[in-house]
Amino acid sequence: MRQRGSLTVWVSDEAVAQWKAVPRTTPGGQPHDSDLAITTALMLRAVFRLALRQTEGLIGSVLHLLGLDLPVPDHSTIARRARTVTLPSAPRSSGAPIHLLVDSTGLKLCGPGEWLIEKHGTKKRRSWHALHIGMDAGSGRIVAATLTGRGVDDASQVGPLLDQVSGPVASLTGDGAYDRSGVSASVHERHPEAAVMAPPRSDAVLSDTAETVPTQRDRHIQMIAQQGRMAWQRASGYNKRAGVESQMARWKGLLGEALPFHCDAAQATEVAIGVAVLNRMIDLGRPNSARVA
Repeated sequence: MRQRGSLTVWVSDEAVAQWKAVPRTTPGGQPHDSDLAITTALMLRAVFRLALRQTEGLIGSVLHLLGLDLPVPDHSTIARRARTVTLPSAPRSSGAPIHLLVDSTGLKLCGPGEWLIEKHGTKKRRSWHALHIGMDAGSGRIVAATLTGRGVDDASQVGPLLDQVSGPVASLTGDGAYDRSGVSASVHERHPEAAVMAPPRSDAVLSDTAETVPTQRDRHIQMIAQQGRMAWQRASGYNKRAGVESQMARWKGLLGEALPFHCDAAQATEVAIGVAVLNRMIDLGRPNSARVA
């Protein structure tokens, strides 16, 4: 239990070499902080839920304890560069088809209106954005994410999520919000052989071609009518969707339920940083198993 409170920080030689920004050859001011330094600051801020000034102080303390003579990004630079920073590219998939689990949740916006509510108790509708993620059921990694306004339908984000997946997709599984004809069209347009697992509504009806050429949804409706919804969930593998729900709970538990930045570009960076942080934690926490006999 005591080890859970320990803090270990290691900085590779490559990170030290890339910490300072490369001098620019075009007219304009010279940058002091590289994208690596800004990304590191944003990750530490997300993990420890720090304000920007606190993040600046933490980085300065860590570099001082490590004896590294490196510049510390100030809080205003971190806020400004969050809108334009180039994040490291995600690792490519192994090439095997993945089973994609999709879901969405709301993230509260922390703007001036929220401050008025906290200080004066003003009653008004709170603003929030919708976070949509796609998770690989096999590895548990988030492989796609989008951030939209609260009025955007979940099903409309299937296409943008699939466009972020580099490898083939064997199936897509989502809750009843994804029981839409547009979802199947988006999946089959990009991955013709992929299966779509979304529970049909209780009043769902068969298509006109169900007797001759049944669709995947027709087969789901028929199986539910014959064996029941619970049997369909077990047979179709729909229960794997609990994994993406756990991922959403992990996001809010570790990273919080709000987006501290105010502009859209910085909020998009926040989401990308959150994805990178959770994926890194999963990679570090997963044991490397090997058969010995």
